[in-house]
Amino acid sequence: QVQLVESGGGLVQAGGSLRLSCAASGRTFTSYSMGWFRQAPGKEREFVAAITWSGGTTYYADAVQGRFTISRDTAKNTVHLQMNSLKYDDTAVYYCAVRRGWADTKGLRYDYWGQGTQVTVSS
Repeated sequence: QVQLVESGGGLVQAGGSLRLSCAASGRTFTSYSMGWFRQAPGKEREFVAAITWSGGTTYYADAVQGRFTISRDTAKNTVHLQMNSLKYDDTAVYYCAVRRGWADTKGLRYDYWGQGTQVTVSS
C-alpha cells in the first residue's frame, strides 16, 4: 500500500524559509512523478510544483516560481520542497501526491496523496 508522509511544516515569518519533505513507501516508484499542492482556508486546492521521478524535470506554479524549489532523492524515495521568501499568501496545508507517468499540474491526475502539513506565514 502506497503511503506518503509529509513533514517540515510550521510557523515562519514573512521572508523566511521552510523545507518540506515527503517520504514515499509501499512500492517501487520508478516512472512515477510527484507533485506538491496546497489548500488555503476557503480556497480550492492549487498546484505548487511537480517533478518527474526519474528525469528530474520540474514544473512550478507562477505564484512560487523563483522562490520554491522541488527536488527528489530517488534512493530515499523522498521529495523536498524548499520554500524561500515566504509570503503571507503561502499559508496553507501542503500536500504531496504521486502519479504514474509524467508530472502534471492537475491534482485529479494524481493517484495517491499524503495527509498534509500546515505552513503558516505570519505577516
